[in-house]
Amino acid sequence: MLRVMSPGNAKSRLLNAALKLIRTSGYEATAVDDLCSEAGVTKGAFFHHFRSKQDLAVAAAAHWSTMTGTLFASAPYHDYEDPLDQLIAYIDFRAQLLDGRSLPEATCLLGTMVQETYETNPMIREACLAGIAGHAETIAEIIRAAKERHAPRATWSAESLALHTQAVLQGAFILAKAKNDMEIARDSILHLRRYVELLFHHAKED
Repeated sequence: MLRVMSPGNAKSRLLNAALKLIRTSGYEATAVDDLCSEAGVTKGAFFHHFRSKQDLAVAAAAHWSTMTGTLFASAPYHDYEDPLDQLIAYIDFRAQLLDGRSLPEATCLLGTMVQETYETNPMIREACLAGIAGHAETIAEIIRAAKERHAPRATWSAESLALHTQAVLQGAFILAKAKNDMEIARDSILHLRRYVELLFHHAKED
């Protein structure tokens, strides 16, 4: 028997089911039947909207990027005038996003999927890269402004530091999963904060 249908159309319910199940069980372990059951739709509805599980995964990556993009665009770190304060507040905001959430809820769909599919499924890999790199570029904009104001002579690039923030965050999620403990992710994000503060401190002294 199907579950009571949640608000929204079948396509959006399937996308949201993918976000939940893939972050919990992984891409390979999540079957079409699981997605249909979680979304409360028939298999016929699934294949009406998506050609395959891969097709849904690529769409889910874009859906994730849209949802998180809206979240970050309205986040309080934008309220700071100084871009360096914005960057530090962004890192603090990433730590706050862990509060009250389980490991699957707190982790990133894109990082979870790409670890499984980077070699076997180029379409999903590219969709995940687009989302991760796209978010990194929004952070690079803040870093460029902070670098121009506080560290104009520094030799590192805003783009590389922005990608490094994402590398630390994704690595923090992996460690948290391996240890089954969110605190190691918090510690990693705190170390990232310290690193950024020191990076700009030393750049000012150069």
